[in-house]
Amino acid sequence: MKYLSTRGGMEPQSFSDILLEGLAPDGGLTLPVSLPVIDAATLESWRSLDYAGLATEILSLFIDDIPRQDLARLSAAAYREGVFSSSAIVPLKPLNQGLTLLGLSEGPTLAFKDMAMQFLGQVFEYVLTQRKTTLNILGATSGDTGSAAEYALRGKQGVSVFMLSPYGRMSAFQRAQMYSLQDSNIHNIAIKGVFDECQDIVKALSNDLEFKAAYKLGAVNSINWARIAAQIVYYFWGWLRATTMPGQQVSFAVPSGNFGNILAGHLARQMGLPVRRLVLATNENNVLEEFFRTGIYRPRSAADTHATSSPSMDISRASNFERFIYDLLDQDPARVSACWAQLAQEGEFDLSDMQPLFESRYGFVSGVSSHADRLQTIQSVYQDTGVLIDPHTADGVKVAAAYVEPGIPMLVLETALPAKFSETIQQAIGQEAPVPAHLQSLADLPQRFDVMDCQTELVRDYLVRHI
Repeated sequence: MKYLSTRGGMEPQSFSDILLEGLAPDGGLTLPVSLPVIDAATLESWRSLDYAGLATEILSLFIDDIPRQDLARLSAAAYREGVFSSSAIVPLKPLNQGLTLLGLSEGPTLAFKDMAMQFLGQVFEYVLTQRKTTLNILGATSGDTGSAAEYALRGKQGVSVFMLSPYGRMSAFQRAQMYSLQDSNIHNIAIKGVFDECQDIVKALSNDLEFKAAYKLGAVNSINWARIAAQIVYYFWGWLRATTMPGQQVSFAVPSGNFGNILAGHLARQMGLPVRRLVLATNENNVLEEFFRTGIYRPRSAADTHATSSPSMDISRASNFERFIYDLLDQDPARVSACWAQLAQEGEFDLSDMQPLFESRYGFVSGVSSHADRLQTIQSVYQDTGVLIDPHTADGVKVAAAYVEPGIPMLVLETALPAKFSETIQQAIGQEAPVPAHLQSLADLPQRFDVMDCQTELVRDYLVRHI
């Protein structure tokens, strides 16, 4: 299995090579030269596997430069009880009106990002040890990626983490999770700006190939293909748990900010998983919803990116979106490059002539959820089922409701536990969300982070001084 760039300027590389690189040298994103296709018989043979076993089967399709027995060991270490609070790793939680939660938030930081990041922590350390080298992870987070990456990589040999986050734009719980870590290989930088600006700094430094090589910069955001590959696993897991017959269709509803989570569903569908619809849910920052409704991609400025009660989705430029556009444009890197050149020059690009294909060919539909919708959805789900959901998951539930079809399970991807967003939960149901016992003293721990103006050169200087 070899990998290429969406912009065509990279020679095919192995999995371990792109794992350590992150962004492709030409500024594009890496993808397999061709996706593996799973037939119905193989899919049925996977029904008895546990989560680590399923991860080994699927990840081995994308990773052929790590011996299978080693990959199985890495998967077992990542996906085990003790790391995750549920023995199922990803439990299914029935709601009502045809909706079921896909429980992705049983990991150490109570967010779906743990699903991929726990595997990344294992595979980074493995590859770096094999190659006798080191790596400095430079990432950006809108709330959950940062803590998931830091908890997965804290204390790991050969790897340090430098995580940018938007100052004052995360929940108190999210800040405490990240900033309370005292490990010497973890560095938190709070940027006076929005998430998109943090992400821009990461991309600017990653595109400086000389600096990237000199300081061994890698990526842990979902621009890193390994994140996407690991997320594909839980779509197959959800289908295997929600169906009883070969070929039975399932729909997935996905709260979307950076497009990585739902991109994994798109790729699972392309691999042959019987997915009826991929329901993309946004909050008030609805750039992606606007694209799937109109075919026009028009990211907003930092000033026009709203601070909302589902803050991990307060994103206007989705860094994974390019991988879908690559498929939409028949995997033509010249057309992809032209779109991003137009985006840089004019602030948008128009593919409205292809809009009918979004659902007919790829199963994509979309919708928007507001603050009032979140509060009402959290309240009604809690009253009707006793299940408490977080604001991002509530966006998914709200938008999913319009697309439920008889006989087709609708799995809503749970993105985080409500404890991470207690202020909104209090507003919705009049009481705070319960906090797991091992995290109840989190807010009292000392926090360690640096605040910085939103300037690429300041971050560059920080890296030079701390690597």
